[in-house]
Amino acid sequence: MTPIWIFPAYPMLIIGPHAGCLSAKLDQARSLRVIIGGTTIQGVGFLVSMMVYSAFIYRLMTQKLPKENIRPGMFVSVGPSGFTVAGIVNMAAEAKRSFPADFMGNGPLAADVLRVVVDFAALWLWGLAIFFFIIASAAHWSAIGPNRMVFSMTWFSFVFPNTALITATFAIGKAFDCKAINIVGCAAILPLLLMYFFVCYMMIRAIVCRHILWPQKGEDRDEGGFEIHIIKPGAETSEDEVIV
Repeated sequence: MTPIWIFPAYPMLIIGPHAGCLSAKLDQARSLRVIIGGTTIQGVGFLVSMMVYSAFIYRLMTQKLPKENIRPGMFVSVGPSGFTVAGIVNMAAEAKRSFPADFMGNGPLAADVLRVVVDFAALWLWGLAIFFFIIASAAHWSAIGPNRMVFSMTWFSFVFPNTALITATFAIGKAFDCKAINIVGCAAILPLLLMYFFVCYMMIRAIVCRHILWPQKGEDRDEGGFEIHIIKPGAETSEDEVIV
């Protein structure tokens, strides 16, 4: 079990950030609908992720770390909190422009209250994303070294979920007008880009070395119905073949 189980909820988790961007470009009536819909779907995605979080934490407490080749999937746990922070903070920032004057009795006041509550609640989720990032990073310390980790497509978990953490960092820096947090976000971009190019290089290398996209290789080695016939030394008939 790894946080890759969260993947079915990821389409919902990226709705919030998209809604935050759209709400800044649309007119008032449409912007309000986008904020309401985006908050609803983002909330569903995050709550589903919380259920998987519980299984993931229980597994870490009761079992060993996942195998080295699927351990990068631990970084997927960073994404739900990061995307949620980016989504709700950006939507809250556009609430004052989107709320009608009589919304909940007093539109501007409701928008100000919402923004304060959301920004401080986002700090909790941002801290949760950092916590899971540290856990996932520390888990790879024992896997560093030649031939310790065989490439698999889960290596892209080194990149995609961590973009959510950087996006959330910029959202928090903007919400609290904190220059130091924005600097941290900028500094984190370069390592992420380098990791992306490294993973792409390792993927091409794995294809060339026939570690993936080859029968009986990669994480899908049991799929497709491929069979390899091995003839025992000295065998004279097909009955002595071994199918693996």
